[in-house]
Amino acid sequence: MTPSKSAGDDERILSYHDEILHRSDLQILRGPNYINDRIISFYFTHLSLSLSLSSNILLIPPSLSFLISICCPGDPQILTPLDLPSKTLILFPVNDNPDPAVAEGGTHWSLLVYDRPSNEFVHHDSANGSNRWCARRLYEAVKGFVGGDGDTRFVEGRTPQQRNGYDCGLFVMAVARVVCEWKERGEEKEERWFGALEEEVDAESVGRLREEVLMLITSLMERK
Repeated sequence: MTPSKSAGDDERILSYHDEILHRSDLQILRGPNYINDRIISFYFTHLSLSLSLSSNILLIPPSLSFLISICCPGDPQILTPLDLPSKTLILFPVNDNPDPAVAEGGTHWSLLVYDRPSNEFVHHDSANGSNRWCARRLYEAVKGFVGGDGDTRFVEGRTPQQRNGYDCGLFVMAVARVVCEWKERGEEKEERWFGALEEEVDAESVGRLREEVLMLITSLMERK
């Protein structure tokens, strides 16, 4: 489900560091709508700032992740400046849009997480792995640039499942928050962040995240 368009949808309502949000983004958050790349990118920036993430944790914005996967797979001019070998944790949003000519043409989001200690790319998909092929395409594009020791692996991670067709982007945001908070706490467990994910993310908590992000944007607007 997508929000209806009207005059004023493209009005800029917030400039937050390098992120620009539009009035239509508020409409998306207010209703049961599919989350777009601007909202995910904004939330990734907010996570990086609010958690004071260390320099070895990198959250890739959706537009760059899409560029790496679809437009310029394996392009060293794009990937080398990211300095991926210096990162212990890298988070990539995955979208199933196959056509770079179609803006916001996808229908599903998932999250690909590179964990250096295990040298694994862990795919978290809230729709029973429906984005697996897209995630593997991204994995193939970046695996040669992370600098891991030995064979880099792709695995499907245990992921709470969505109950509708539009909350996948919110699940990506919720999972990203849990992964980053787990890493920042320094809880080096064999199961990694999987236990925290099962405890903290479900359909109800994701629904609350939609309201939380809307309130965050509104509060930032009021400070301007």
